[in-house]
Amino acid sequence: MRKSNGFGLMELMIVLVIVGLLGSVAIPTYARYVDRARVSAAIGDISQLSLAIEQYRLRNDDRIPLTLDELAIEIPLDPWGRPYEFLNIRAAGPGKDDLRKDGKLNPLNSDFDLYSKGKDGDSQGPLHAKASRDDIVRASNGAFIGLGEDY
Repeated sequence: MRKSNGFGLMELMIVLVIVGLLGSVAIPTYARYVDRARVSAAIGDISQLSLAIEQYRLRNDDRIPLTLDELAIEIPLDPWGRPYEFLNIRAAGPGKDDLRKDGKLNPLNSDFDLYSKGKDGDSQGPLHAKASRDDIVRASNGAFIGLGEDY
């Protein structure tokens, strides 16, 4: 009788099937975890930037900066590597057509808009548009910060 020290073809195939099944479960789970972590980071960044804007407002007679660069702090990129979008609504004037809107086409904010275009890097005015569902938005003048689809 001959004694074998290695794996046979059947054992190797079983191990490969098990590894494949574990990978098919683990990779999507990890991708969802990374997406949630990026959304949470964007929410945190927008919260901090909103706070910095409010502090600027207190120091400057209720004036909102025209750009984020006026805050004199380091402005981070969003978790997808793009700059945060900012619009001073008061300075833009009441007839500004590209204001962010909710599902009922009401403006999200009356003071300033601050948002990330999210994972896809695309955005449209109303939040119910497909391109805007993954946006991380500040709405209701800061009472809500989160995914556009959740507002």
